[in-house]
This record gives sequence, C-alpha cells and structure tokens, in this order.
Amino acid sequence: MKRTAVAAAVAVGLVLVLGACAAGTNTSETSSGAGFWLGLWHGIIIPITFIISLFNDNVSIYEVDNNGNWYDFGFMLGIAGPFSGIGGGAGRASRG
Repeated sequence: MKRTAVAAAVAVGLVLVLGACAAGTNTSETSSGAGFWLGLWHGIIIPITFIISLFNDNVSIYEVDNNGNWYDFGFMLGIAGPFSGIGGGAGRASRG
C-alpha cells in the first residue's frame, strides 16, 4: 500500500515537472519573434505540450510569433530528433 502511494506521488510530481516545460508566450517581453533555438525546444517538448493543449486553450504547440524559416527548421529538427534515432542507439544492429 505504501509503495503504491509513493509511486503515485512520484507520477504526479513527474507530470507537474514535465508540464512546466510547456511552450507559451512571454507577454512582458518584446522581441522580433522566436528563432531557431526556441523552435528546436518547442519541437522537443511537443508531446508534453500537445497533451496540455488538449485541456488548456492558452497553450499552443506552435509559436505563431516566430521569425520564419529558422523557427520552422528548428521546430522540425526538434520533432524529428528524439523520434528518429538521432539520439544514438536506433542505428545499432542486433546480434540475434
């Protein structure tokens, strides 16, 4: 029983920590739009942001105020990176 409570507390904490990564606009900052690095970050955190955007109308998965092609390029790299094996082990041959 105690182990289940600890596991539930850890799961809730993990969801809260990952939820803090959601993309959003900073209304107090005036900028020329999101660039490559923000596009890359938004692409990496898109699974978390997508789930949050289903329940919160103020969260979107794509920054509308961006500076164009560099944001799009970073966004696509961010989406493709974790899911395409750029991270390492996906290209290894199995020994079976």
